[in-house]
Amino acid sequence: MERKVKYNYEFKLSCVEEVLKKNRSLNSVAKENVLRVSNLGRWISFYRKFGKESLLPRKNQSYTIDFKQKVLNAIKKKSLSLGEACVKFNIPSESVIIGWQKNYQAQGILGLKPNPKGKPKSMTNKRAKKKSSKTLTREEELLLEIESLRCENALLKKFNALVQAEEIKNTKRKP
Repeated sequence: MERKVKYNYEFKLSCVEEVLKKNRSLNSVAKENVLRVSNLGRWISFYRKFGKESLLPRKNQSYTIDFKQKVLNAIKKKSLSLGEACVKFNIPSESVIIGWQKNYQAQGILGLKPNPKGKPKSMTNKRAKKKSSKTLTREEELLLEIESLRCENALLKKFNALVQAEEIKNTKRKP
C-alpha cells in the first residue's frame, strides 16, 4: 500500500496557474502532473476564494464548537455539498466535516467538543490482574491466602498505629 502524496505549495500554485492563467483544462493538467482532478478543482476553488495563502500547507487546526455547529447547520439548511462547505468555510478536507457529522449524530453537541490531543498526563487506572481460567493447585491457593492475610495484617497494624498516635495527641492536649 502506497503512502499518501502530499503536494507542496509551489506544485499546487503552478498547477492552479496552469489552469487559470494558461487556460488549460483540469483534466490535462491533472493527467500531466499525476493527480486527481478533484484535488485540482478544490485547489482552484480555494485559490479563487482565499488567494495564494490557501494553498499553503496547514498544521492541525482546531475548531470551536460554535464554528463546527455553524458549518453543520449551513450544510443542512442550504443543502451544501461537503466540497462546497470546505471552500466556503476554508476547511482543508471533507473528511473533517464527515467526522463532525458522525460525532454529532452519535453524541449531540458534546460530540463536537474538541478531544484532548496526545498522551494523557497521568494514568489513573491500574490494570487489574488477569484471572486465569485454569484452576489453582492447593499450594497456589494457600500462597494467595497467605499474601492476602499479610496485606490485611499490615493494614490493621497501620490503622492501630494511627489510633494510638491520635490517643497520644489527645492525652497530651489535656492539662
